[in-house]
Amino acid sequence: MSATEIPLENSAGRTTTSGIPYWAQHLLVFVIFMTIWEMSVRFEWVSALILPSPFDVVAAWWDLAIVRGLIWSHFAVTLTEVVVGFAIGAGFGVTIAVLSALSETFRRLVQPYMVALQVTPRIAIAPIIVAWLGFGMEPKMAIAAIICFFPIFINSLTGLMQVDSESLEMFHSMRASKWKIFRHLQLPGAMPVIMAGFKTGISLALIGAIVGEFVSASEGLGVLIQRFSFQLLLPQAFACLIMLTVMGLILYGTATFADRRIVFWQHEDLVNRISRRMRAKNADLLGKGPAV
Repeated sequence: MSATEIPLENSAGRTTTSGIPYWAQHLLVFVIFMTIWEMSVRFEWVSALILPSPFDVVAAWWDLAIVRGLIWSHFAVTLTEVVVGFAIGAGFGVTIAVLSALSETFRRLVQPYMVALQVTPRIAIAPIIVAWLGFGMEPKMAIAAIICFFPIFINSLTGLMQVDSESLEMFHSMRASKWKIFRHLQLPGAMPVIMAGFKTGISLALIGAIVGEFVSASEGLGVLIQRFSFQLLLPQAFACLIMLTVMGLILYGTATFADRRIVFWQHEDLVNRISRRMRAKNADLLGKGPAV
């Protein structure tokens, strides 16, 4: 940066030498992309049967979501499948990871089965799960749980096993129990890795739910996409795809928000904010002083 350039801060506290906020830069790129997309369809550079124009997609979304209100019930079904499936997969993944970290015997016994589950194509067992659990929401939840299980398990186990040797030696010198070592050393140190696994797992749970809806379902956004695609109603299919993207962003944003609140020490801006708040609070207390 030259001496004449003055960095400016946007609303998020980030600096930019151009003076244009980052949100405005992203908006400009989005507008350019949508313009090129619209022009490529209008001037028939790309067939509308392959790629509908953004205007047609927005019109289809308005019809499905606002005029007919068709999309919201299917949105709720898919969201329920994802959230419940993720909760089940995360619960089993963290539990088995904790047991594996605490017991070497248990880890040695379950490791072959975890590897076998990972290398087995989950989409291949989707029809079997549907045959077992029927055609309701249960098989979609199960598929979502199975697909998101392994990343959460492996991240949780990796985080719990990566213990600082000097800190562990200090806990042993103080004769800390295995539970206290887990609670005060292993778990806090593993939380950043566990939360990273959660953010990966929530995205995979969405994929699992859609795979289950493609295999066999009567409700859900995956069903709508399949129906509209078979009928060559691509604007409607893209509108449902956009809703899936919005759902994925909401779920990932929720996981990111939880990550920032639970492992706040990994985020410098939150640490600085908490430090300023504590300094202000202590300054008020010190300013009062003892009564004379």
